[in-house]
This record gives sequence, C-alpha cells and structure tokens, in this order.
Amino acid sequence: MLWTAAILAGGAASRLAGRDKSSLRVGKRSILDRQLAALRPLTDRILVVANDAGRFRRVALRVVPDLVSGAAALGGIYTALNSATTDYVLVVACDMPFLTARFLAHLADSARGFDLAIPRSGDGLQPMCAMYSRACLEPIRARVAETTLRIQDLATDVRTREIGPDEIAAFDPDGLLFFNVNTPADYQRAVEIAAQYEDRITRTPSP
Repeated sequence: MLWTAAILAGGAASRLAGRDKSSLRVGKRSILDRQLAALRPLTDRILVVANDAGRFRRVALRVVPDLVSGAAALGGIYTALNSATTDYVLVVACDMPFLTARFLAHLADSARGFDLAIPRSGDGLQPMCAMYSRACLEPIRARVAETTLRIQDLATDVRTREIGPDEIAAFDPDGLLFFNVNTPADYQRAVEIAAQYEDRITRTPSP
C-alpha cells in the first residue's frame, strides 16, 4: 500500500515562546531529523504542512501551507490529505521525538481496509500519530465548516481501526512513542530521556 507521510508543523508553539518545535535538538539530532530517520525507510513521499517553507529548506522536503486558516490541527490534516498523491496519509505532529519506524510501519499496515487507523494509549486517542485515508476528507470538511475541530470525534464518522494499549505495548516498552514537546518542561524531559536512551544503546558492554 502506497502512502504519504505528513509532518504537521503549523502550530504557534505559544507555550514555547513561538520556537520551531521541529528544530529543537533532542539527543544528537533535531526532532525533525529524528522523525525523518523513522519515516524515510518506509516511504519516499514525505511532506510538511507549514506556512513558513524556509524553515525546512535544508532537508529539501515539500512544504505546503494550510488550506484552511483557523482550523487548528484538523485543518492541517485536511491540507495533508488534499496535497498528497496517495490515498493514505500518515500524519505525525512535529513535536514527537520518540516515534519509531517499527511502530509507524505497523500503523500503516493496520489501515488496510479502514479509513482511519489511530492508536489509543492510556491517555486516549492519538490523532496526531495516525493514518488517514482520503475518505476522511468530506467528514473533515464538514467538521471544519461547523467549527467542530476536535480531531478525536472524526473516528465516529469513518471506518476506524483502533490500535489499543496492549497492541501498542509490543512496540513501546518505555511508553515514549506519543511523548510530545509542548512546554519548556516537556523539552527538558525529552532531552533527559534521549540522554538516558542513547547512553544505554551506545554503552560498551562489560566483559
């Protein structure tokens, strides 16, 4: 199944003083570079939804501006689906540093036969790391027109496959997949987590 990856990077990041979340360094790489390392083995179709294309010039990604202003993340998903050349789009928020290729591949496979494949973690549905089909376009358009922008509610409008906590656990033993950076405290925690993780995988085993 062919699919496009769309990184949503159009938010104002008001709780981070407007900083570009995707460029924040977590461990040895920026969040964007970490996400691209997970996505590029899976698809060569990657775009960014953002209104400032210059921020992404160094990575030579296709950048598309929001088609609908004031529609928050739901508008970003709508833009991604409209801009993709494939029937399916895997949407990820630009502030999630711990996504893995292994889980994203499973998420993509889980969408076969459905309009939406969405994880449900212990914190609830995770619409900012989910696979959407073009069948979601009309329901999203209707919700935007009505300004009912809560993305989770879209799951009631389309054929939805939920990936539950037990299924997620096989890919996420540390519970980090859906960690996102919204505040300075989140960012500090992400840096600490990355330091612990990278130390663990690079440490030379004792003889």
